Amino acid sequence: MVNEIIVDVAPGETRVALLEDKELAEIYIERPNAQRLAGNIYRGKVNCVLPGMQAAFIDIGVDRNAFLYVGDIVFGRKVSDGQGNMHNKAKSNIKDILKVGQEITVQVVKEQGGTKGPRVTTNITLPGRYLVFLPNVDYTGVSRRIENEEERNRLRRLAEKFKP
Repeated sequence: MVNEIIVDVAPGETRVALLEDKELAEIYIERPNAQRLAGNIYRGKVNCVLPGMQAAFIDIGVDRNAFLYVGDIVFGRKVSDGQGNMHNKAKSNIKDILKVGQEITVQVVKEQGGTKGPRVTTNITLPGRYLVFLPNVDYTGVSRRIENEEERNRLRRLAEKFKP
């Protein structure tokens, strides 16, 4: 496999393309004037808890508070229900989960727009090229781009050694 990196730096943006065997595998575009929040992880403080909406607003240091819905809160590790589905053992009322002033670690899943702040979750994911680190679940995510089942199993075994 022949890998090639192409970089284009212009005043308004920087573009990087990764080619594998002369085919585009990945592309990254960075614009200095456009701050993107999606994927960022923040340690925020609960500003407001709204039991009627089952949501909370979290101050993460941007101009608008982030929105956290109760369904986006993960409690420890997910467990299997025996049918291949993963579930949280969670409380259902947000006022029993979060208190004003409490610190919480969140990841932005949707950019802010218009009058709304960013949407966040406590389900942190750190994607890599071949694996996705999911600290709150009890399985290892392997990229779907890896089609060879032997390689997928090898990566899973390797990742299992490093799991907490």
